[in-house]
Amino acid sequence: MRELYKFLLDNIREIDKFDSFARPGALMVTLLILILIAWVSHYLTRKILIGIAVKIADRTKTTWDDILVKRKVFRYVAHFIPAFIIYYSADFASPVLKQELAELSDAAVSMLSNDYYLNMGRILTKFAQVYFIFIFIFLFNAVLNTGLDIYNTTDYAIHRPVKGYVQLFKILIFFLSGILIIAVLLGKDPTVLLAGLGAMGAVLLLVFKDSILGFVASIQLSGNNMVKIGDWIEMRSRGADGTVFDITLNTVKVQNWDKTISTIPTYAMVTESFINWKGMQESGGRRIKRAVYIDMTSIKLCDSELLHRLQNFLIIKDYIIGKEKEIAEYNALNNISDDDVVSGRRQTNIGIFRKYLEVYLKQHPMINNDMTFLIRHLQPLGKGLPIEIYVFCKEKSWASYESIQADIFDHILAVIPRFDLRVFQEPSGADFSKLVTS
Repeated sequence: MRELYKFLLDNIREIDKFDSFARPGALMVTLLILILIAWVSHYLTRKILIGIAVKIADRTKTTWDDILVKRKVFRYVAHFIPAFIIYYSADFASPVLKQELAELSDAAVSMLSNDYYLNMGRILTKFAQVYFIFIFIFLFNAVLNTGLDIYNTTDYAIHRPVKGYVQLFKILIFFLSGILIIAVLLGKDPTVLLAGLGAMGAVLLLVFKDSILGFVASIQLSGNNMVKIGDWIEMRSRGADGTVFDITLNTVKVQNWDKTISTIPTYAMVTESFINWKGMQESGGRRIKRAVYIDMTSIKLCDSELLHRLQNFLIIKDYIIGKEKEIAEYNALNNISDDDVVSGRRQTNIGIFRKYLEVYLKQHPMINNDMTFLIRHLQPLGKGLPIEIYVFCKEKSWASYESIQADIFDHILAVIPRFDLRVFQEPSGADFSKLVTS
């Protein structure tokens, strides 16, 4: 390139009235040719590298080489060729000197300045060095993204997300690269600049406060297996109720069930409480906990007619007959007549109904009998007597779970009148209108 510059300089000077434009003209033409050569070399290298990489990736069964192509690793590698060309051709407009420029006399410097640009080599060298730094930045970034994508294809990536650590490493690379770029441009030793940044430690702590807190929190989340991608979490203080789909250094992203997205600071997952439904999803069932409120004025002792009618229900027929026999033996043993309903024992419609719920749910194919199973009375309130069903459904997916729960309570609400019981319901406008018309 130096020979080309000298050739152009001499030939332009031979043209009349172009002597003053010889030096800048030779510089511009040589510089354009250098840029053209660098661009062509990059284009050819990129085509060759990517072409070979794509062919190899298509022929292999592994996915990591496909990810390398997808993340443009070879595209960034191709930039090294033009960077080397610019670096080693940077001094084309500078003379070959056997001693330092500062050691030359003023007359010698002035004479050389008529043909050469004495500082152009230094400028282009710095440009090439900065170019190299940017290549390394983008190449490391692509390699880290490739490693993260490959790691995410493994089974244990769900339980141990490392995206936060990769982001922290990226921040470190960008920070050090910025120091190197400033050092190259100023011509200073980068270690001196790093030492000077020690005084800015407090400022850096404030600037990167969220990143530092997020890094510590991500270690706790990962180490304690508190949350991972795919978990259903509920965090009411942040308005989040849905599935975690991304965990980064600073944020945890949750897609709520209404398809909105909640962004939670990573450190908030440690400092604040949240519910992780992972335990339910990994267990044998999903809890059904719901009560039916019975009008207490409909609760009564069973007479023979009601008992005879309830014996038509096959699933509680044996219970009613067995219970009647037990009660008869008890009353006979204690000389209690059938008319003495206060001293003797009698079956109640609410008791039989509670037993019916127990037998019905134990026979239900979607109820897990190996987990907690309760049919119980809660404290009576102004809305009646709550009969709570506390069982676990085998189906855990939301839509199927809700459908099964609805089917169970559809049946329960429909059979309650067969026991001469009434479901409590607060008066409505239709009830008051009936009172007025009557």
